[in-house]
Amino acid sequence: MALITEWQNRDGTIEKRSAQSDLGGTMRLGAQPCEVVPGTLAHKIYGTTTVAERHRHRYEVNNHYLPRLEAAGLVVGARAKSALAGDLCEIIELGDHPWFFGCQYHPEFTSNPRRGHPLFIAYISAALAHAREARGEPQRTRPQLVA
Repeated sequence: MALITEWQNRDGTIEKRSAQSDLGGTMRLGAQPCEVVPGTLAHKIYGTTTVAERHRHRYEVNNHYLPRLEAAGLVVGARAKSALAGDLCEIIELGDHPWFFGCQYHPEFTSNPRRGHPLFIAYISAALAHAREARGEPQRTRPQLVA
């Protein structure tokens, strides 16, 4: 991740920001919709192809490097549409890892002890299943979490 200083718009024009540029208005704030890729861990967790999650940042994944990262095994689990910057990477995964998940947004903003965010529930469920497997216990059909 890096503070974007130069990016190419969909129409091919280049936009630039320098160290002296005003950063005001450059943050992505609030709920941002993104399209979840079917068959990904994100899709399994959310159970849908569209989600909206809360953001508060001005850093983005540089789309220039995504093809090389994907060729090395990185999976982009979701993208957000941006009229200015093109598709923005929202979720990354590793297809050959049991549970590797990174996201641009803040799931903690919409989570609480009584109604945990789906990402936290999925992570804890995967950790419990891994621990049971390591102990040689049979897998439960549905992990049970106390909320």
